[in-house]
Amino acid sequence: MKLGQIRLLNAFSAAITKPHRYTYTRTYPTVLVNPDGSSITIRYPEPRQIIKLPLNIWTLSEAERKAKLERRRPKKKVKYEDDFEDNYDSSKYLKYMTKSKK
Repeated sequence: MKLGQIRLLNAFSAAITKPHRYTYTRTYPTVLVNPDGSSITIRYPEPRQIIKLPLNIWTLSEAERKAKLERRRPKKKVKYEDDFEDNYDSSKYLKYMTKSKK
């Protein structure tokens, strides 16, 4: 046997090589989006289209960090006061409710 034909497989080569199959069982192609906007395609065990990695807040400037944290806070709900004005006059519609004589 030639030395080029022997594949030396161990734990280290498994970490840096790819599975030598056309289809990968139980993995789905998924786009992984980094916080800087770059993206790579990975194999993921769950069927997802996109995985977006979170942004590290401590790498931002102070103003950007405050703005980001302000957007995370829950929004205050606007309370509406129902103003019912009852100006209904029932006598105005009595002429439509009388029975006609035959």
